[in-house]
Amino acid sequence: MELRTAASPRDVKHYTTERLREEFLIQNVFVSDEIKLVYSHIDRIITGSAMPVNKELELLAGDELRAEYFLQRREMGVINIGGAGIICIDGRKYEVAPRDGMYIGMGSRKITFGCTDPQNPPKFYINSAPAHMTYPTVLIKREGTPSEGVVIVQDKNKVELGSLEESNHRTICKYILPGQVESCQLEMGMTSLEPGSVWNTMPCHTHDRRMEVYLYFDMPADAFVMHYMGEPQETRHIVVRNEEAVISPSWSIHAGSGSRNYTFIWGMVGENQDFDDMDGVDMKDLM
Repeated sequence: MELRTAASPRDVKHYTTERLREEFLIQNVFVSDEIKLVYSHIDRIITGSAMPVNKELELLAGDELRAEYFLQRREMGVINIGGAGIICIDGRKYEVAPRDGMYIGMGSRKITFGCTDPQNPPKFYINSAPAHMTYPTVLIKREGTPSEGVVIVQDKNKVELGSLEESNHRTICKYILPGQVESCQLEMGMTSLEPGSVWNTMPCHTHDRRMEVYLYFDMPADAFVMHYMGEPQETRHIVVRNEEAVISPSWSIHAGSGSRNYTFIWGMVGENQDFDDMDGVDMKDLM
């Protein structure tokens, strides 16, 4: 597990491109037959992946957590952006289709990730945060019929925003948030841009109560997103390629424009779970 410390905005405005990428960009997120994790001191979020291909992968706490097992004091969200796969939690098996998600509550001990087709393996993207109580573990589907242990994303949590004229026509699908899938602090969802649209989260904002991580994907190898970060009057950018993630501190804006349309997963942890608690930045005030 890689460790990254928090960063001050006073320091970040002096960073070189290389230093910005070292601190905030997570590359090679998905590695065949490996679990890859990055532990950030910013709100103690863990970002990473499990990509089983030829063997089952077990999630272990490692020395960094000083815990008996990974979710002894944590909760976790997972969204699968690859082929169909299997997540087994304390002996219960969940079949996780492409674009399915999972919330796994604190106290779950043995967690393994499996593959059903090595020619099209799953890519399980992970966000984990400290937890104070146990909420039910559930499989999250975008469509279908709810059943025991299965939650369907509510229509009100599929939100269409923007327009082609503004180059930001997009659909937000909220997976983990109060009223649908309960958690201690973690929220997760997926935003897809329509062809011809390239801007996300614009006008941009900050939220001092929460930090956020973006995973950008659904792009060809030669495409990219210019991810904008920093204080509104001290903006910086990071070039992000397909299936790379960016850590965004609470004091930083987090927005992007791509060389074409793309999809991204957002995950938030922090002081509250109020999705609309944002401090908007007027576009004329950006520098």
